[in-house]
Amino acid sequence: MTIQSNVDWKSDPTGSYRYYTKPIHKSPQDDRDYRLIRLENGLEAMLVHDAKADKAAASLDVAVGHLHDPDDMPGLAHFCEHLLFMGTEQYPGENEYSEYLSKNNGHSNAFTSTSNTNYFFTVATNALPGALSRFSSFFHSPLFAPSCTVRELNAVDSEHKKNHQSDVWRIFQLNKHLSKDGHQWSKFGSGNKDSLSKVGQDLKAQSLPKNGANGSADYRTPDGSLSATPLPSRVPVTLSIDELRKRVRRMRLCVIGKEPLDELSELVSKLFSPIANRGLDPLPIIHDHPFGPNEMGTLVSVETVMAFHALEISFPFPWQPPYWQHQPGHFLAHFVGHEGPGSLHSYLKQKGWVIALSAGPQNLSRGFAMFKVTLRLTKEGFDHYREASLAVFNYLSLLRDSKFPTWFQKELATIKQTRFRFAEKRRPEDYALWVTEQLTWPVPRDQVLSAPQLISEWDETNPLKVGGGERETRDMLDMLRVDRGRTVLMARKDEHERLGGGARKWEEEPWYGTGYSVEKYDEAFVKEAEGPNTIKDLYLPGPNEFIPTRLDVDKKEIEQPSKRPHLIRETALSSLWHKKDDQFWVPRAQVIVDIRNPVANESARAAVMTRLFAELVTDSLTEFSYDADLAGLSYNFGQHSLGVFVTLSGYNDKLHVLAHHVFEKAKNLQVKADRLNLKKEELRRDWENFFLDQPYRISDYFSRHILTETDFTLMEKLEELTTITPDDIQQHITKLLSKVHIRLLVVGNMYKDEAIHLTETVEQTLQSAAVPADQVVELSLSPAAGSNTVLSAPIPNPNEVNSALTYFVHTGSVVDPRLRVTSALTAQILSEPAFNVLRTREQLGYIVSCSEWQLAGAQERGLRIAVQSERAPAYLEERVEAFLEEMREKLVDMKEDEFEEQRDGLDKRWKEKAKNMSEETNRFWFYIDSGHLDFLRRDTNIEVLKTITKQDILDFFMKYIHPSSPTRAKISVHMKSGKPRPKKVDAAALPVMAELASSRGVTNIPEAWTEELTADGEALLDPVVAFWKDLLAKDGSGVSSDAAPALLADISAVADKYPAASQREGAIPESVTVLTDMEVLRARLLPSSPPKPTVEWGDLPTSKF
Repeated sequence: MTIQSNVDWKSDPTGSYRYYTKPIHKSPQDDRDYRLIRLENGLEAMLVHDAKADKAAASLDVAVGHLHDPDDMPGLAHFCEHLLFMGTEQYPGENEYSEYLSKNNGHSNAFTSTSNTNYFFTVATNALPGALSRFSSFFHSPLFAPSCTVRELNAVDSEHKKNHQSDVWRIFQLNKHLSKDGHQWSKFGSGNKDSLSKVGQDLKAQSLPKNGANGSADYRTPDGSLSATPLPSRVPVTLSIDELRKRVRRMRLCVIGKEPLDELSELVSKLFSPIANRGLDPLPIIHDHPFGPNEMGTLVSVETVMAFHALEISFPFPWQPPYWQHQPGHFLAHFVGHEGPGSLHSYLKQKGWVIALSAGPQNLSRGFAMFKVTLRLTKEGFDHYREASLAVFNYLSLLRDSKFPTWFQKELATIKQTRFRFAEKRRPEDYALWVTEQLTWPVPRDQVLSAPQLISEWDETNPLKVGGGERETRDMLDMLRVDRGRTVLMARKDEHERLGGGARKWEEEPWYGTGYSVEKYDEAFVKEAEGPNTIKDLYLPGPNEFIPTRLDVDKKEIEQPSKRPHLIRETALSSLWHKKDDQFWVPRAQVIVDIRNPVANESARAAVMTRLFAELVTDSLTEFSYDADLAGLSYNFGQHSLGVFVTLSGYNDKLHVLAHHVFEKAKNLQVKADRLNLKKEELRRDWENFFLDQPYRISDYFSRHILTETDFTLMEKLEELTTITPDDIQQHITKLLSKVHIRLLVVGNMYKDEAIHLTETVEQTLQSAAVPADQVVELSLSPAAGSNTVLSAPIPNPNEVNSALTYFVHTGSVVDPRLRVTSALTAQILSEPAFNVLRTREQLGYIVSCSEWQLAGAQERGLRIAVQSERAPAYLEERVEAFLEEMREKLVDMKEDEFEEQRDGLDKRWKEKAKNMSEETNRFWFYIDSGHLDFLRRDTNIEVLKTITKQDILDFFMKYIHPSSPTRAKISVHMKSGKPRPKKVDAAALPVMAELASSRGVTNIPEAWTEELTADGEALLDPVVAFWKDLLAKDGSGVSSDAAPALLADISAVADKYPAASQREGAIPESVTVLTDMEVLRARLLPSSPPKPTVEWGDLPTSKF
């Protein structure tokens, strides 16, 4: 697939690798050096030398995903991804890799997709060789230790259960399920315990008659050693090893470091050459599309868990990378997804039928794609889904019947070229991941970076010739016809049946249990959809006036970029902070305007109206701002707890034009009843749906609410939402903007006078009086010293199997430098072990997190541990406190060199530089928003960190975090699932049952009968009881039909005496206060002090405000 010539590759002097001789085409803004090499085993690697880097990264992409799983073992690729990180021959410790990264300011992750699996990490630059050594060994000498397999099977299973109530996952798998017979696309990619164990169970069943007395087969690992792991677990391990060993030619690597290219080349060659080459196709491609005649021309109605309405029309479409030069799919997406005047979105919005619209090609796997048009519908839009669908086909007919002047493509090419020319750096791990995925594109190797980011103009002389650009675009447009489409209509079951006039017959997808029904498009619909466009309001967009033309950057060489913005204007009404860009040198700017008024959040009703105000402003600006967004200039108008904010980001050339329109609209918004009603409907659904989200998000949400002084729950807001009228909103806007305090930050390619002019424009537009800054601050609530409280609440979703715990301990003031630094270092030391112990070792659940929490107002902080699990929250809290006791011992025993590693890792994190203008702006805004203004806090932290000792950490831990502390201030939120868990018994109960049955005369008990029923030392009770019922019902059981019920009752009684350890729910100690009312708990908490500047910069001659 890859377009390349061997003449462009040369061997290095040592002969250990070949390198690509042509220069890699990169952005003019990119100051990094690149080298593409190919090892003797076939592995291809892009090496990136970044002389300014303070973080290194690597990503390895394997061009095999879950579509290549064995048919009888769904989820194998995903399981391999999990198991891979559990130690290697060189580094056998299960958490050796993650611990090394954590100590060196790094982290890692991985994901399994349809046609690739990607592994990546980031780490401090000086730790790259050690990280790469550990990383590379996963791919040539993984242990795949039998002791880890059951745990990782459980982790995969927990991940699946986490997603089981997610509509995204449910509908994704349903779309795969509804493929033509035998197509790989239908596979169940994430896998679960059952799908990964089935082969092993079948093999075990087949082996029972011909093995020893206990019916178990000797199963050997690939090195020939005996394994003690249960057979169902061993089979996926062996297949994972075999699969991994086949993949080297399918691997693409990217390494980003500070080392010179020669050094990186030697390092990669040394570490990755041991991966053996098995000679397989380097890029397996699936050319067959999952849609056949039976799948096209259909309407699929889908039951959702959450309350929303949506419609998605999918068309079989060519895989897009081979069309990289003209990107016809992008061209079509530009028009179908347009939101300006005359667009499909504009028409549907005016009808009141759509909340959002998106369109474009989606590469489902290497070899085939879909073109999708997705409509997020209103309730009225759902009722008119047929007309909305026909509007889509009307627009496609309009496109087919329209001429495409060459300036259409030229405009898209200009936008992409400008974006590429001024591309800023990303986080290194994100960039490495992106590069490895692009290495699989069929493009010339010197264009592997530029091809995905640029578009060529059409052939000027004959765009309709083959390869001319327009020809391919029209060919693909012709594929978007009704007879090739499939429509998926999404809503809750009751909504479908209301629309259909009664109950219907539903089928069920096998892995998630999603209800659905399929029917063919009716003839009348097809006939209308095939016809010409009949909607006069639809037309193609005109030229984009927001494409920037002034792209000059006044670049001046400086020794050191400024570390902070400067206060250049201050009045009673506003304060303006500014920094002219002095390091990124791009024609862009970032502007934040924070407009505060106590009215915004004075009650639940006010908070709802402020949110609706922000939503309505955004809604009213859609058509005007869409072209600006396409051209690289965007805005956001949002609500926060103290008022509203506006962010403007992008090319500064026409930023002032967009800013003027945004503030004019905010000031003069006329609230229309129809748009208000639609926004109220949308908010109601979003807020109600939140309580069907992941349990840990709900427990975190309630924890945040409890710890914020002025805050209103979604339940309180929902009570107010329905009665709010247009007049209410209009009056609220007037009141909200009548008196304000404004904080502004301008960063980028704008001079002081331009920033001041922008500020004056804002003030003149709003015409607001001033509110003192100290009247619009946010405060937090904290538990009192010595308190230990649990808030207990049920999970709202009755079908959710998981519970959640959010465990919070208050660790003091942010403005105390020593306390702040000690808290941060303690959190870093605890973070990796928390994951390793609570998730990897104890297998509590897929979601485990330990991190610092900064509370509202940024005055106070604490440590938060979150766990989502099928286990009860009380048990989770027991395990968290056991972990904290274990960490006490770890801190006591920690060697000085290990402590130094942890301290050095945090030092590196605080020394990290912003990678782009957006990161720099966010850093500055954090200190302005909090009111502390200590822009050099990181430098202060670094100096304080040098003085922190291991004893300081232990003292801090024992005072603020350890459960034994008499002064610890702790709150935890327990969200408990109401879905009963299947009852389990300890495996020790099964021989007792057999002994009891034998004593009653049962003679036909099969050998090794327990193996089919037990896993992890436990057994599900229902299959055990079913086994005995079936056995006693057989002829020759030795027990009469009259005696069988009594024996079954006694067997069940045995189960009661041997409860499974996993069934234990835990207990809350009597010393802990348990509450069920959040407001009662909030009333017991202590408010933080108001924030104030911790540094006086003296930027202005005098400060009067």
